[in-house]
Amino acid sequence: MPVVRAPASSANLGPGFDVLGLALRLHTEVAADGAGEATEVGHPAHVAFSAAGGHGEIWVRTEIPQARGLGFSGSARVAGAMLAFVQQGLSDEDARDEAFAIAAQLEGHADNAAAAALGGAVVVAGDTIAQLPVALDASVVVWVPQTTSRTEDSRRALPETVSYDDAVFNLGSIALLVTAITTGDHRLLERATADRLHQPARLAGLPGSAAAIDAMYEAGAWGAWLSGSGPTVAGFVDPEAADDIAALLPDDGHAQVVSIDVAGATVVDRN
Repeated sequence: MPVVRAPASSANLGPGFDVLGLALRLHTEVAADGAGEATEVGHPAHVAFSAAGGHGEIWVRTEIPQARGLGFSGSARVAGAMLAFVQQGLSDEDARDEAFAIAAQLEGHADNAAAAALGGAVVVAGDTIAQLPVALDASVVVWVPQTTSRTEDSRRALPETVSYDDAVFNLGSIALLVTAITTGDHRLLERATADRLHQPARLAGLPGSAAAIDAMYEAGAWGAWLSGSGPTVAGFVDPEAADDIAALLPDDGHAQVVSIDVAGATVVDRN
């Protein structure tokens, strides 16, 4: 039976609240052959598998920390739904596209699901999804604390309105961030990952994450942000300095160097 793999993702990248996503090379694999851990009916991979017309048990193994802001549910849902469509005979491309549609609906927002399905850097604007050509030669350092967070709870901390100045500030950040990713100009990233819409409110309740962002910059990161709703922090770094930067982050979290996943959801075994 086939095995489907989908990557982790970091949403928002600072200013791109519910708009930007980045696929990272940590993976969830879903199979129907007993490889890994059998899922319960309520597992996000199983829910998506069933919604896509799959039947029977499935097994999941993952490298992605759960409830940490690295897109575990999006990865699991994309992989589960894609497995069902591959079993039904769809081509890999069609299965991936159909899986994204189901995962996005189940997620309630498409940024993580789009990154998990398509790979690389993605832009979500309502029903319009675009993949950015990634020219940025960067590694990504993720700092993952032991604490967890729920997106629903995190969103409750956000202000109901934002000022004109803050909205314009973030528009500038997003434009610079897209420019940096597509041209490779890492000099833009510190300003490009700055945010005034959601991170200040979220980081007020996550002092460890706020300290990790500061430490990342002090260690030499090009740009750093709260990954999704947190508590994980992620940053673009020079690949040659990535291990040194990771070693300098606070010891109340686990720091890891990962690369950008450009493949997205794929079938890795057809036996």
